[in-house]
Amino acid sequence: MAAIWTDEAKFQRWLDIEIAAVEARVEAGFVPEEALAVIKEKAAFNVDEILEIEKETKHDVIAFLTNVNRNVGPQSRYIHEGLTSSDVGDTCLAMQMRDAGKLLIKDIESLVDVLAKRAKEFKYTLEMGRTHGIHAEPLTFGLKLLLWHQEMLRNLDRMKRAVENVSFGKISGAVGTYQHLSPDIEEAVCLKLGLKPAPISTQVLQRDRHAEFQTTMAIAAASIEKFSVELRHLQRTEVREAEEFFSKGQKGSSAMPHKRNPITFERLTGLARIVRSNSIAAMENVALWHERDISHSSVERVIMPDSTIALCYMLRTFRNTIQDLLVYPERMQENFNTSYGLTLSQTLLLALTGKGLTREEAYKLVQRNAMQSWENKVQLKELVQQDEDILKHVTAEEIEQLFSSENILGKLKKSVDIIFARNGLDN
Repeated sequence: MAAIWTDEAKFQRWLDIEIAAVEARVEAGFVPEEALAVIKEKAAFNVDEILEIEKETKHDVIAFLTNVNRNVGPQSRYIHEGLTSSDVGDTCLAMQMRDAGKLLIKDIESLVDVLAKRAKEFKYTLEMGRTHGIHAEPLTFGLKLLLWHQEMLRNLDRMKRAVENVSFGKISGAVGTYQHLSPDIEEAVCLKLGLKPAPISTQVLQRDRHAEFQTTMAIAAASIEKFSVELRHLQRTEVREAEEFFSKGQKGSSAMPHKRNPITFERLTGLARIVRSNSIAAMENVALWHERDISHSSVERVIMPDSTIALCYMLRTFRNTIQDLLVYPERMQENFNTSYGLTLSQTLLLALTGKGLTREEAYKLVQRNAMQSWENKVQLKELVQQDEDILKHVTAEEIEQLFSSENILGKLKKSVDIIFARNGLDN
């Protein structure tokens, strides 16, 4: 990924664009073929020399052309003919975003595969579902991973659309009116570079395209952050249902030898903040003066490489960490048992309404016992089996059945099978 954003790679794309423009004008009969042959043979650049020239010119494209032209000689007069700097710079940036986006697509696809594999592995692994951080109702760890799998599939679709929408070049001149070229030349150049010609542009490609690419990366980073925050919670000592792999020789703390910290997930959480903040800068770039200014340029030189490299790292690191994630089903069961069966309160509520009670009446009866269960640390089942007001409507045997693990798991497995099948992971 980083190689896409080096000066060497950028200048090589600039040269590719300039040569493609000469080729297109040769094909259109505006440039002699002999000139193209000389240009192709002699056109070369030196990064250090370009940077040295730029110190004087204060203009990167002019510095680049000066360096190339010294190598080409008289035939260099056909290079950059009719073009403006943004024709080169913006078309190059489109190529870089396209190439970076393709790498990100592969990384997302790889993560999707790992999430699918581990979701199937823990398809029926019982875990307590939590809302507001409080025990709610049972689910499975496989469902949690499946949820993430589906979210990354949406990120994959978004990234494909974003790459499609940034894969546009422009060779339309100073304000986009083809004053010294023609749309046919633009179309030919873009075709040679694997891009589509912008239907309309000013001196620059419009920055809503770039903002879409950046915000798409920000959403993908936010997903990784979301997953990482969840796993950081699950690694807390009092929870410890899942944990980052801790390699031999690894140290968790300079002071406390016992520490095994979720450092990778914390790092990913932090990097998401960078990618997200960069998307704000990209949206600030959408509004430029008239047909262009260069307030966007300095921003993009930072945010484009930083965001693509950061997200690439995040995707690959999260994939590897999920692949090696330590999962503790026994601990999940222990945690499940710590809430005294209270997570089946809705099951009991619905059983009572099924016997004819209003929802308000049933809720009052169940909540009364639930609060007592919390306060006295007594199983909810034991309390309701002694509650005469409840026993008027359901028998002790019916209550036993409602709270049985077979009943819980049986219903849950049916739901899990349906959800997995709905999401294409039923085999």
